[in-house]
Amino acid sequence: MEIKYEYSRKRSEFGRPCVFSDLLAEVTVNIPPDPALADDFIPQDPVDFAVQEGPVLAGHEVNTERSQVTIRGVNHVEGGWPKHVDPKNQELTTRYREEVEREEVYTKTIQRLGFVVEHYIKQNNTIDIYEEYFEEEEEEDEDEEHPSAKIICVIRDPNNPRRMCTHLSWHPDGNRAVAVAYCSLDFQESRTLSSDSYVWDVEKPYTPELTLKPSSPVVTLEYNSKDWYHMLGGCYNGQIVYWDTRKGGLPMEMTPVEFSHRDPVYGAYWLPSRTGTECFSGSTDGQVLWWDIRKLSQPSERLVLDISRQDQLKDALGASSLDFAPVLPTKFLVGTEQGIIISCNRDAKTPPEKIANIFRSHIGAVYRVTRNPFFPKVFLSVGDWTARIWTEELMDSSSIMETRYHSSYLMNTCWSPVKPAVFFTVRSDGVLDIWDILFHQKEPSLSVKVSNDPLLSLCSQDNGRIVSCATKMGNVSLLELSPGLCTIRKNEKTLTSTMFEREARREKVLQDKYKERLLREQEQLRAQPEQQEDAVQIFQQAREDFLASIKAERRRRGLEAPGETGQLCS
Repeated sequence: MEIKYEYSRKRSEFGRPCVFSDLLAEVTVNIPPDPALADDFIPQDPVDFAVQEGPVLAGHEVNTERSQVTIRGVNHVEGGWPKHVDPKNQELTTRYREEVEREEVYTKTIQRLGFVVEHYIKQNNTIDIYEEYFEEEEEEDEDEEHPSAKIICVIRDPNNPRRMCTHLSWHPDGNRAVAVAYCSLDFQESRTLSSDSYVWDVEKPYTPELTLKPSSPVVTLEYNSKDWYHMLGGCYNGQIVYWDTRKGGLPMEMTPVEFSHRDPVYGAYWLPSRTGTECFSGSTDGQVLWWDIRKLSQPSERLVLDISRQDQLKDALGASSLDFAPVLPTKFLVGTEQGIIISCNRDAKTPPEKIANIFRSHIGAVYRVTRNPFFPKVFLSVGDWTARIWTEELMDSSSIMETRYHSSYLMNTCWSPVKPAVFFTVRSDGVLDIWDILFHQKEPSLSVKVSNDPLLSLCSQDNGRIVSCATKMGNVSLLELSPGLCTIRKNEKTLTSTMFEREARREKVLQDKYKERLLREQEQLRAQPEQQEDAVQIFQQAREDFLASIKAERRRRGLEAPGETGQLCS
């Protein structure tokens, strides 16, 4: 690699200085014309010659410095009152209103304006200016449109080396910004990396709007839907921290280490309350803690995720994901590392009663669990290689719907906020799948290769138009969906509800038949005399079944011909 360094100095600072003086003109050489050379010249007519006395400039592009813009509040006071009336004094303002209302001019003005307002009200009631006259034709055009998605923006981690994007949260005010939590979840790697997280303006994706500086890397980050300037974060060391974005990127307050979680906080949500200051968090240490940001010295409530209902922390299941829907203010869902989903109710009297239902869902950890925004009793989960849809109306049963098994892990999911039957999943091979279960239940409606790196986080805007997904290498991609994927059709909600009810009834029938078969088998075993089983024979039968299943799978994948036989050596 060529390395060079350029020194810039004034000409007067080095070399022999130039000395100029006034001298008379003198002829240094005189060359007379040679007529013999005139035949070699070709006259050119016409001759154009341009002379420019100005400097020669080259057009080029440069990166100019960005102007720093600050947002400042303005205090508005009540105006329109005379000087002798104090607007803060209710008695004076009431007396002045009564004086004005007794005036004849006031009565005439109200009567004149009343006729005008009445005219326009009648006009609005007669003509609906927002009426759609061609809805059916528009819907037919939407049906013909194929689903599509395109990447409109990529936000990159400004730090080097890059870190994982563990969580995304859109700003509640028009989704103008997105908060990204950066944290490396690899063991002991986060000690050497930056702990900053950022808030990015979608219109200015090259420079973060705000830099959040926690003491420990943030795993999860959430905006407060009531107070937009409040942000809640769950840290890698188990602490809970919150920011006031009006006062900069430094935390306002954080929980003490001794009263916080013992493991990383994988879920933290704001609770709907009158003050807008309550929140709760879940961690892989097996605890769910409730907090009030006005007093973060200790949690206000505590729940141990012990499904045996003994309230023992040593038997608790680690929470790998958390979900809360404001329409059910007392209920929440917890996805665990052991593949079990726990439905909890905060209003229960005792801690063991708060664990309402248990769903044994996935083989590995539940990376994400989320409720349907249109049907809160229906929720979606991802783990291992599948995504599954559940309903709280069926206890201790399997899922009512599920996707096929993929060749790569499913890392995250979310529902569409505008279409009840559409949800999104991201995979470890960098693919975003968009599912519309009203049309296809076994295959996604659209698959988009977003990145070569694994996709970890996923979040959709409130209007469903833009979906953001983040990679393991710190890149956040914003994808714009086609109108057919973010516009609800006629009777779509009714059809989705009917489909969920039908699948729930089908699953209940299968569950009842399975229980009847188990009871029948138990009765048959009681009627037969006890026989001592041969261990060698059982092992041989299991070995033959195992080899047969492997041959069938190889034949299905085309790796082995139907007549070919093979042996497996143990």
